Amino acid sequence: MDKPLLLGLPILLCCFRVLSGSFSDQEQTTLLSLLFLYSLAQIIEIIQCRMCHVQFPGEKCSRGRGICTATADEACTIGRIFKNDGTLWLTFLGCLKNCANVNRIKWNTYFVNLRCCRSDDLCNELVDA
Repeated sequence: MDKPLLLGLPILLCCFRVLSGSFSDQEQTTLLSLLFLYSLAQIIEIIQCRMCHVQFPGEKCSRGRGICTATADEACTIGRIFKNDGTLWLTFLGCLKNCANVNRIKWNTYFVNLRCCRSDDLCNELVDA
């Protein structure tokens, strides 16, 4: 059985008691507040992201290797910087606030691709492609 389902079961049972009128008004308000906070916590899941500040093609991470924890307004990101001729020059990974997917944004003489994800832990891991 899924962990969120098991965690939600006691709250669901409390809701049935609230709806049946077995609690006072103050207890109902407190339980509904707890239910709201629990629901909010389920929506804003904390995820871990792979981190590497500098990785050149064909090499291992050379700076900033590790794992970061994305906050509610952050996402895991993988950025790739390409030369004008389309060859990969640099890759970076980490947690990024207000992340947005972009394709071929011009940066000086380079182009940048940025991918964001919050699907699961380490969703920004590099795969050989």
